[in-house]
Amino acid sequence: MSNKISAQHILVDQEFEANDALKKIEAGESFEKVAEDFSNCPSGKQGGNLGEFGKGMMVAPFESAAFALEVGEVSGPVKTQFGYHIIKRLS
Repeated sequence: MSNKISAQHILVDQEFEANDALKKIEAGESFEKVAEDFSNCPSGKQGGNLGEFGKGMMVAPFESAAFALEVGEVSGPVKTQFGYHIIKRLS
């Protein structure tokens, strides 16, 4: 297994916003569109794309969740000091 992965995320302030974003994805909206519409992170403009990162490059709760996902899988809300993330693993 590679020690680098790539992922997208959506960052919001409240857990209910993360759940709303997740519901839209589960209902068939593209992750990219939901990221553009909802994410507070500048990456939202790129569909939430964070590019490639390795261990130790992200805050611990985010890193643990991202590395635990299968490729193509989307997480539930993950709380960090920045807010709530929905994470999609790309590779």
